[in-house]
Amino acid sequence: MKISGKNVVITGGASGIGKALAERFHKEGAKSITVADLQEGPLQEVANSVGGLAVVCDVAKEADILNLIEKAETAHGDVDIFVSNAGLARYGWEETPNDIWQLNWDVHVMAHVYAARALAGKMAARGEGYLVNTASAAGLLSQIDSATYATTKHAAIAFAESMSIRYGDKGVRVSVLCPQQVRTAMTEGRLDQVASVDGTLEPEELADCVVETMDKEEFLILPHPQVLEYMRNKTANYDRWLGGMRKLRDRFLGVN
Repeated sequence: MKISGKNVVITGGASGIGKALAERFHKEGAKSITVADLQEGPLQEVANSVGGLAVVCDVAKEADILNLIEKAETAHGDVDIFVSNAGLARYGWEETPNDIWQLNWDVHVMAHVYAARALAGKMAARGEGYLVNTASAAGLLSQIDSATYATTKHAAIAFAESMSIRYGDKGVRVSVLCPQQVRTAMTEGRLDQVASVDGTLEPEELADCVVETMDKEEFLILPHPQVLEYMRNKTANYDRWLGGMRKLRDRFLGVN
């Protein structure tokens, strides 16, 4: 899909990947850009820079997602592209309190569900639309220092697969963005030698990859192309791959 002439909504749009996407989509000639985030001040700055609309939104709440879509549609008409990009870093394991698990689930999974619930059917009825969900390479591989992150990112990819299976023949395109480490506020001050093994990308580089992949309408958006080979290694011999991940965890985290 070409971005030119399309109405776009981007969550997590106040900084990082969302901001870079808004700027790149603007350069591509998007008809309108609506950005959403909890950070009202920076969000308005991004909206102003692309001549767009800013909507304060907590993606963990379905009512907020519905309000975002309603405002975008009222201002600009049907939403052609919805980029469900908001995310957070609240790491933990099985002993982590339920509220942290639930927050990860709400932001990394249910936010995608809420957007698709509101838009996928309408896009299918028109015969065109695009859902882009930001996940992570951790959703295809894993995360050696967090079960909360890896589990919910896996679920995000599974949900995107389901939407592609259900709506792909009805004109609705679905893609998942699965980078390794990107230089954003979420990764600032966090030394992740595993995620950065293939380099830390700038958000603008990610945005380039998103546009290129959307143009080809491919499901996986892989700014770090090495991830595809890692996936193949994983599925070729799962037990060997798990053993390698345990070694990585011991090496980089110094734990048993």
